[in-house]
Amino acid sequence: MDRNTVIGLLLIGLVFFLFTWLNRPNPEQLEEQRRYYEQLDSIAKVEQARAATISSSADSLARHDSIDQSTDSIQTDLLTRNFGVFAQAAVGQEETITLENEKVELKFNTKGGRLSYARLKDYVTYDGKPLILFDGEEESSISFTFVTTTNRVINTADLYFQPVTDGLPDNSVKLRLSIEEGRYVDFVYTLKPDDYMLGWDIQGVGLNGILAPNTTSLDMNWHQKARKLEQGRKFENQFTGLYYKYLAGNVEKLNENKTDEKQLPNRLKWITFKNKYFSTVLISNSSFESTRLQSTQLNETDTVFLKDFLVTTAVPFNITGDEPVGFTYFIGPNQYQLLQSYDNDVPSDQQLVLDELVPLGYKLFRPINKYFILPIFHFLGQHFTNYGIIILLLTLIVKIILFPLTYKSYKSSAKMRVLRPQVEEITAKFPKQDQAMDRQRATMDLYSRAGASPMAGCLPMLLQMPILFALYWLFPTSIELRQESFLWAKDLSTYDAVISWNFNIPFISQFLGNHLSLFCILMTITNIVYSKFNMDATNTGQQQMPGMKMMMYIFPVMMLFFFNQSASGLSYYFFISTLITVLQTLAFRLFVNEEKLLLQLEENKKKPKKKSGFLQRLEEAQRMQQQQQRKQQQQRDHRQQQERDKRLNPKK
Repeated sequence: MDRNTVIGLLLIGLVFFLFTWLNRPNPEQLEEQRRYYEQLDSIAKVEQARAATISSSADSLARHDSIDQSTDSIQTDLLTRNFGVFAQAAVGQEETITLENEKVELKFNTKGGRLSYARLKDYVTYDGKPLILFDGEEESSISFTFVTTTNRVINTADLYFQPVTDGLPDNSVKLRLSIEEGRYVDFVYTLKPDDYMLGWDIQGVGLNGILAPNTTSLDMNWHQKARKLEQGRKFENQFTGLYYKYLAGNVEKLNENKTDEKQLPNRLKWITFKNKYFSTVLISNSSFESTRLQSTQLNETDTVFLKDFLVTTAVPFNITGDEPVGFTYFIGPNQYQLLQSYDNDVPSDQQLVLDELVPLGYKLFRPINKYFILPIFHFLGQHFTNYGIIILLLTLIVKIILFPLTYKSYKSSAKMRVLRPQVEEITAKFPKQDQAMDRQRATMDLYSRAGASPMAGCLPMLLQMPILFALYWLFPTSIELRQESFLWAKDLSTYDAVISWNFNIPFISQFLGNHLSLFCILMTITNIVYSKFNMDATNTGQQQMPGMKMMMYIFPVMMLFFFNQSASGLSYYFFISTLITVLQTLAFRLFVNEEKLLLQLEENKKKPKKKSGFLQRLEEAQRMQQQQQRKQQQQRDHRQQQERDKRLNPKK
């Protein structure tokens, strides 16, 4: 071997030696491993001895007891190493304790001391089963993390609580996590009578010297799956999500249409796992801090659950036990008046605003529902029991309120219609494309002198749109319509399928679903009829955009795809509303004499009419544009003449 080879081998050996030396276990690790393997050997020997003892004669019974004591001692030692002073709480049996009132039935599991089951007594699922929001650890769990003085991390989900019956208020349960004599943590749950609110207090006693002295908060993990409770996955999933309210701010939510997560440094007042019509809200008496929220969209093939929610946060905790950690659960329906009642007689800066869980539309439309539609809706609900009749009466009330606007819109269209022959004469007078400005100016002058305005018919319709959008949000999310039947519709809060199929139509099924809803079909038909009426009423003789007539019929057909999977109550409302509009149009045609209206317009033309500033500016702009077009045309004619002269006389 040459010198380079020898040096290389020495370097390799040196590296191997250093690696082995640096990664050698320290004496503590060796001792711990030795004890661990000794205990494993001891357990193996004990088991072997147990088998030998069982097969031996009865005179070995005393030795068998000794072996059991040895095994228990080893297990106790292992628990002590893993759980420290919490070792005795790491062993136990799960028990279930029930609290209930007129509204809810709740069950608590002694393992983890958690709420494990919730059923709402006044409601059932779409297929008639008991309405259970969650049941068992796989569907719902909540736990806290303790850090001991010996730096052990203990999770309450691994520990067993013991029921305590002393000094409890009515309809309460106390679950105690015992540590040592006179040292414990109590979870106290109190269910209010005839209410959906559950109080939850956490108080530690004698925790000094057990928990780390710098403990000022507890880490909390809360997990829950959202069950599928309604017919039709699409719209239930659309209104199922994770909501939260800032301690001194607004209510916000994670994206409901996809998997989403957020890390929030700001403090929160409450966190909600919300289904379409029901919610589990955890309200802190103080706040949630450094919160991570996660909402996971589950596969559409899952027929039991819609979403998976997870919250990781921290809550303030007083190690001395002077101030208990306080929470309030709300486990109930998203009923607007109920949720709003929890803020009665509460200062504005302390209100929970749980009514924000009811989606009444965007900020522009929410006040319409809140201060106009909902009061009428609830007033009618106090006097009528059939919500099909209530929707009909609500529609009539809205139509009566909007009647002046509807009449004005029709009369404006009638004015344009009786002026149509004169507009056609103007069109015949200025047929060329380059005369468009002259034609437009003459038409506007006709409307101005006659007292007609094309915009007068559009403005009333625009003023009605906010009400229509507000109702679009109200009906699909109003729990009052849930499982309320009317005519053939068994549930006004979901679709009323009259034809169904079990196969998928590419692209079509994404919007239409696998059924046809009868109220939606009726709504589509009445919209097509109304489009025909409206097209005839607004025909002014002016040239229309190509394809506009076809679009007037395509839009109602598109409504079938938009509303087929939505609430039948919403389709029923639009069907009744459009039908009433068609009947109003027929009535207006009977009572509005268009011959007299034309005479009135002709009289208006004879009167001297001062032009408005807007009309003067419009005419001035048209005149200037017309002059510019004429100048450009003259320049083009001059260039063309010069080119012709050059071709005829090239020398010149």
